[in-house]
Amino acid sequence: MMLRTLAMASVMALVGAFVPMRAKAQDSSGVKTPEQVVKTIANDLGKAIDGHRAELKANKEKLIQVIDKVFLPHFDIDYASILVLGRHARQATPEQRERFAKAFYNSITHRYAEGLLNYTRGSVKVLPFKGSLDDRRSIVRTQVVLDDGKTVSVDYAFRKTSGGQWKAYDVIIEGISYITNYRAQVDAEIRKEGIDGLIKRLETQGDQVLKDMSKESK
Repeated sequence: MMLRTLAMASVMALVGAFVPMRAKAQDSSGVKTPEQVVKTIANDLGKAIDGHRAELKANKEKLIQVIDKVFLPHFDIDYASILVLGRHARQATPEQRERFAKAFYNSITHRYAEGLLNYTRGSVKVLPFKGSLDDRRSIVRTQVVLDDGKTVSVDYAFRKTSGGQWKAYDVIIEGISYITNYRAQVDAEIRKEGIDGLIKRLETQGDQVLKDMSKESK
């Protein structure tokens, strides 16, 4: 699937994206801007993976721990999971939403983790910021140059939390939203087996469920 390939490519490209940011590192309140969050992820992930690829390839759980350490502080998995659940989020209990968020994130991480190790450094250009940091939502627009020379547009959607921190919740690749893509698949599964059935399968089968969902959606 195009989304799967480009999504991983965009994340992998961030590892090599040590490009100057056009926006200030922090806003007037001292909080990191969305652009600075992207740069922080790139630097931290690059440091964690460079020189350790063989070790991480042999130990997937350690690779998952690296990804958790780098991404989790900057990614709003609870908000993202509510968007993925769509209308089903209103019908779900707080416990169901919490279980789904954890199981879905773990499944996504396991599905794409090893792709990081196959990456050969590309380049990322962060486009000039358009908008206001006073807004509750923001988009970081980038252009990713892949190894074959093709350029891919990758946008990162951020929201400001109640605590004033900027956290990512969506990735839009060539106009295709990660949230929208999985929302349709999750909706179809919940219609078939209910939210408890889907959560249980995600918890026990992990990324295999996502693979099956993608096949069924084609």
